[in-house]
Amino acid sequence: MDVYQIVTEKIVALLEQGTIPWRKPWSTSQGMPKNLISKKEYRGINVFLLGCQQYSSPYWMTYKQATERGGHIRKGEKSSLVVFWKMLERSNVAGEGDIGISDKLPLLRYYNLFNLEQCEGIESPTQEVQTYQFTPTEKADQILADMKDRPDISYGGNRASYTPVSDRVRMPYMDRFEKSEEFYSVLFHELGHSTGHKSRLARKEVMECNEFGSECYGTEELVAELTSSMLCGVAGISNQTIDLAASYIDGWLSVIKKDKRMIVMAAAQAQKAADFILNRKGGVEELVDQVSDID
Repeated sequence: MDVYQIVTEKIVALLEQGTIPWRKPWSTSQGMPKNLISKKEYRGINVFLLGCQQYSSPYWMTYKQATERGGHIRKGEKSSLVVFWKMLERSNVAGEGDIGISDKLPLLRYYNLFNLEQCEGIESPTQEVQTYQFTPTEKADQILADMKDRPDISYGGNRASYTPVSDRVRMPYMDRFEKSEEFYSVLFHELGHSTGHKSRLARKEVMECNEFGSECYGTEELVAELTSSMLCGVAGISNQTIDLAASYIDGWLSVIKKDKRMIVMAAAQAQKAADFILNRKGGVEELVDQVSDID
């Protein structure tokens, strides 16, 4: 089955219902979606596929994991899809007498999960609640301060932007925003763009194409928006950047429908951008890889 198409159809269906998957407020007490057994947080597009579900528990598991824990899935419950990269060995032989060349080919696959609230007979793990001596906006400030190789940030005016040529983020002053969360989510959006600079992650959408209305412009805007949502989740604030007007949703639909791979790849790029800003290490395979959670 075409996994890209399956994921795209799910995201499109949510958008057509008026739900933007990356706009759901994050639970500051529960944290990101994670596997019940390994406690590993899901990454990439999985953050949004699971995060948009109407469950308060962050814990997810396969059917097999539920039964191994002595529980069971309640009758009538429907599973939720997540994806992972499966690395396949591929051998290329140019001709008789040539030496075969072996490399790895990433193949996108999926499996199904159930939330802890869909199960019976399984107790919720004791929450290891992290306590901080700062508010969510102070956490957002910390994310900003800890970013290495940060672009220049200047304040003033009434619009936010990132300019690759000068490697500069332009932001209105915080008092121009109704809520501090809005300020930080917009700032995270622009910092998401800045990770595409040639000195950082070198995304071609930033280095080669930034013409308003172009396809690559739409892709880069999606990457920046998903990056902002991930960073807001880490800070414990909700993403406030998107206007919920129907025209805005139509815009996202137009971009995503053009390429079935776009939403998956944009989320992978956003994960790399968020990891860069947070100074986290993560390889390409780790973006959506949860293979160890299947067995």
